[in-house]
Amino acid sequence: MFSFFKKKPVAPPDAVTAPVTPPPSEPSPPEPPPVERNSWLDKLRGGLLKTSSGIARVFTGTQIDDALYEDLEAALLMADTGVKATEFLLTDLKRRVKEARVTDPSAVKGLLAEAVADLLKPLEKSLRVGEHKPMVMMVVGVNGAGKTTSIGKLTRHLADGGQKVLLAAADTFRAAAREQLAVWAERADLPGGSLRQRVEIVSQESGDPAAVSFDAVVAGQSRGCDVVIADTAGRLTTQTHLMDELKKIKRVIGKAQGGAPHEVLLVVDGNTGQNALSQVKAFDDALQLTGLVVTKLDGTAKGGVLAAIARERPIPVYFIGVGEKLEDLQTFDAREFAQALLS
Repeated sequence: MFSFFKKKPVAPPDAVTAPVTPPPSEPSPPEPPPVERNSWLDKLRGGLLKTSSGIARVFTGTQIDDALYEDLEAALLMADTGVKATEFLLTDLKRRVKEARVTDPSAVKGLLAEAVADLLKPLEKSLRVGEHKPMVMMVVGVNGAGKTTSIGKLTRHLADGGQKVLLAAADTFRAAAREQLAVWAERADLPGGSLRQRVEIVSQESGDPAAVSFDAVVAGQSRGCDVVIADTAGRLTTQTHLMDELKKIKRVIGKAQGGAPHEVLLVVDGNTGQNALSQVKAFDDALQLTGLVVTKLDGTAKGGVLAAIARERPIPVYFIGVGEKLEDLQTFDAREFAQALLS
């Protein structure tokens, strides 16, 4: 098994290891070049500038007093941190200020970054591949969140790790969904065309989404795939009959392979603020989410929503996205995010 861009885990003896590089007992996912990661962090800081500038203005005064904390409370709420997370952060920050005996308002900003990082730390978790053959992933989200695009980028991460991937075009309500998946698979092509040999797509014209998902899992087993990803139709959380369709897909996947799906990922648009938190709660209640992909964090004034998620529904954030390019989807790091949020 391996996890993306983290320290290499030691695989237990009974685990199924992914065919990346020898020795097979400890596969080694590629580490992103420092320059690439630093470039992406610059994009993240730029994407969160509208959020960070609103908070930074609070610390331009000359003293630490009730007015500063009141202004900070307003700034955090404007950043969609949410009431519960804002109250928690203010209480934690006041404790840190007292313990550190800080008197300069500018130094409070650094303490707030530490508090945010600690709050977000439980969301930091690596997506692990190799414990199941194939590992089946179900991806859900509302229309426009960037679900199919994120699947294309995720496919690249998996292929870079040497995984053989099968995509299930279970979004049968949208005629162009299969074509969009195919385009992203082609964009993710590795030198020499090797990715095209590792990524396959299972679809049916106007077919039943659950049936497509079932066929894909069975095909993934027979073809020796490492990962099967089911792309589902966008759902509004208020559409009960459509949410029930997602539950059906999940049940049918379980019939195709016991214990599957092993991952149920929700893609949320980071620009939607507290609405993103509402989506997390609704989809988690219906499907028991295992992870999140937070997209479109470029140019948002609502970057504080991850703090709200951490406080109210701490589901792991596997990836965050800051643009349209393949490399713009990267693993989530709590401290990096906190520093970008308060840069």
